[in-house]
Amino acid sequence: MRRRSVARPLLYGALVLCALLTMLPFVWVTSGSLRSLDEIRSDPGAWLPQHVTLDNFVRLFQTEGFGRFLVNSIVVAVIVVAGNIVAASAAGYALAKLDFAGKRIAFGAVMAAMMVPFTTVFVTQFVITVDLGFADTLTGIALPSMALPLSVFIMRQYALSVPDELLEAARIDGAGEFRIFFRIFLPLAGPAVATITIMSFLYSWNNFIWPLIVAQSTSSYTLPVGLAATSQAAAHVTDYGLMLAGAIVVMLPVLVLFLFLQRYFVQGVSGTGMR
Repeated sequence: MRRRSVARPLLYGALVLCALLTMLPFVWVTSGSLRSLDEIRSDPGAWLPQHVTLDNFVRLFQTEGFGRFLVNSIVVAVIVVAGNIVAASAAGYALAKLDFAGKRIAFGAVMAAMMVPFTTVFVTQFVITVDLGFADTLTGIALPSMALPLSVFIMRQYALSVPDELLEAARIDGAGEFRIFFRIFLPLAGPAVATITIMSFLYSWNNFIWPLIVAQSTSSYTLPVGLAATSQAAAHVTDYGLMLAGAIVVMLPVLVLFLFLQRYFVQGVSGTGMR
């Protein structure tokens, strides 16, 4: 009993310490976004601003094209999230609950795709995107991420936890596979759907390399690419105040989405065997 009473405060203390260390970069970025550019250059390592100012955010929202970059990111994120919910859910359900030829090979391909680095396939993806006529379009930016292998894996693992008896009862009552999928499986897979929503949104929202390659004009820039392009001041000097303010704007939607879906996210992760 004494060991447990001592171990628990130590565990909580270690978790609090890890949480504080994780928060340090966010605190520094927030502090930097509230400082003037001259103050950032004079003392880059300061944790607290000497004079709080919102000038960086004002300049950011007044930057030409910022609104378009924001809208482009939202559109791409919505397409990617919707694609993952529909395509990954259907693929995961099929891999878990349906019997068909090549099922093991298909699941092996999903697992292999999770292990392949993006840098080894982005040239092929770009060639295919150009051949389809989707270069310099939001569709071309979103298309390769509409069914992420990790999303398929999460849905497949969660589908394994759904009782087969429930699906068989629906089949006996005359329900087809599409009706079972949309009316029975998807409502039960809410935690897994929330998990892939957060992960696919985060992947799309923070993606930089692929939009940079596909977007050949500023009209197709997403927020990370647009901020990187506009943060260069005269003589190619980086405007760090603008970059830090942009980092806060990029992080906020992800934090808000996670706060709303965190309960379902934890349930989804715990229900997929990713423990």
